[in-house]
Amino acid sequence: MKDIYIVLIKAHTGLGAAARRLTHYPYTHIALSLDRSMTDFISFSRRYHFFPFESGITHEYRHYYAFGKHKDFRAKIFRLSVDKEHYEAVLSYIAECMNDRDMRFNLFSMATMPIIGGFRIPHTENCMSFTARCIELSGCAELRRPFWKYSIKDMDELLSEHLLFEGRIRRRNAPDDGYMTPFTPIRFLRGMIKLFAELTKRLFTGHGAK
Repeated sequence: MKDIYIVLIKAHTGLGAAARRLTHYPYTHIALSLDRSMTDFISFSRRYHFFPFESGITHEYRHYYAFGKHKDFRAKIFRLSVDKEHYEAVLSYIAECMNDRDMRFNLFSMATMPIIGGFRIPHTENCMSFTARCIELSGCAELRRPFWKYSIKDMDELLSEHLLFEGRIRRRNAPDDGYMTPFTPIRFLRGMIKLFAELTKRLFTGHGAK
């Protein structure tokens, strides 16, 4: 058997704080880890802290979640013990997403999840849909509706019997990998316009669908 960890994260971001006020639920980000030490995480997320629209599937690390004055972050961890066949199915899906340069971050679905339950755009994922698909492929829980309709809170409830840990995880110092690249308004706006335009095109034309 192999272990897969589903990690719910209370994000120290402005968007995270806004989401908590709207939903009255503490966890605003979700990731998968194959690493029991909780050093390396995989998710659909921003690749740079100050540029949320430059997003996609990426590896994340503890200093992405606890930065600056923050020494730790709150997390809830579930352990899924899976057989070889299901483990390889999850790995295959992760590799497919990693190797697909045409995959985009579904910001629109993420933003509307608390209101209308999100919606599908061809050939896109976000942290919730990506993780829910991995849970589905693991065979450890039965999804009773399409995976992209699952919120973080839904997955919290779905995996309750697999709870391993809830509490604070300490930050670890790491070499500068560019995640905290300084903010510039032009880059921020350029990223926003590019992502919005691509998602709108796919929403109405189906471009990018396989």
